Amino acid sequence: MTITVVHVDDSPTVRRIVGEALRGLPGVELGGQAVNGREGLALIDEVRPDAVVLDIEMPVMNGIETMRELHRTRPALPVIMFSTLTERGARATFDALAAGARDYVTKPSSQSGLVESVATIRRELGERLVALCPPREPAPEAPERPRARPTGRRTGPVATVPRPGSGLASDHSGRVDVLAVGASTGGPEALGVFLEGLPRGLAVPVLVVQHMPPVFTRLLAERLDRSTELSVHEAVDGEPLRPGVVHVAPGDRHLTVVGSPAAPSVALTDAEKEHHCRPAVDVLFRSLATVFGRRTLAVVLTGMGADGAAGAGEIAGSGGIVLAQDEATSVVWGMPGAVVSAGHASRVLPLTTMASIVGARVAVGRPSTWGGAA
Repeated sequence: MTITVVHVDDSPTVRRIVGEALRGLPGVELGGQAVNGREGLALIDEVRPDAVVLDIEMPVMNGIETMRELHRTRPALPVIMFSTLTERGARATFDALAAGARDYVTKPSSQSGLVESVATIRRELGERLVALCPPREPAPEAPERPRARPTGRRTGPVATVPRPGSGLASDHSGRVDVLAVGASTGGPEALGVFLEGLPRGLAVPVLVVQHMPPVFTRLLAERLDRSTELSVHEAVDGEPLRPGVVHVAPGDRHLTVVGSPAAPSVALTDAEKEHHCRPAVDVLFRSLATVFGRRTLAVVLTGMGADGAAGAGEIAGSGGIVLAQDEATSVVWGMPGAVVSAGHASRVLPLTTMASIVGARVAVGRPSTWGGAA
């Protein structure tokens, strides 16, 4: 399958760089480029691409207006925003994600040379295009042979309750002292849904790793703080964990927990990236397995790649609980799918029911059991 992409940007330099990056990707075809949103919409109608790469600040019709129109007329079309690493760019990117964009790529800095810029954009766009544009299923032949379930792309629903003998970790009804959440592609929206569903009286602290650069994570925390009953802020090195408070990992810093279960605190580090990410979910999960062990409840939401799977294994191995978002409600079923494939998930749940189940589990500060069918 060839992935056809339309690129919309008013900058000739950016069009040149992105065009060269896309033309160098195997299995990707540049279907055309436009200089503003109005021309972009006409080109999209003509080309009918598999994905769109969209700038934010443009004359005539900007990226947010274009994204809203695309979401109205072509809601299934994956759109990747092209953003700047500034506060203004970050705020606009969040507006685009709220309007229906699937993901974003940050523009290279002005210090980056042409070759470096092309290589960076090629890598980041390539990863997202493969994840967001899964191959179209051919018409089945009779008889159809069973197919193995993919682990990195969204293709259809999965069972929300693991089948007996599936190798998934079993539940337990012990005490939970900390809740951790990892997410990437599609994460800002999923985090909003999940945290908004948690009760005000949450009896445990919450730690969040969302793959995002600096500035973006602070704005994410501010948006989540306005939309949820919980207190949400960007994590600060050395601060104690407090029940009902959500600590969001800052961009370009790993978030870990140190101390004892009775007196845990945040420790931010500049250690090497893992899975090309800092912050990384695995780093947080490993620290929680060490400090809290079986009293940890970890949630892995939508995202590309496999970050979180190894750390989930350590939490499950210490007796903790790991929940994974299901394939049907994930933008990309890479991260949660990797957790499920490795056999570390206690439950595979749709996003719409995740918060109610977690909230019932940890809301009152005393042991309870998983209630009812998932």
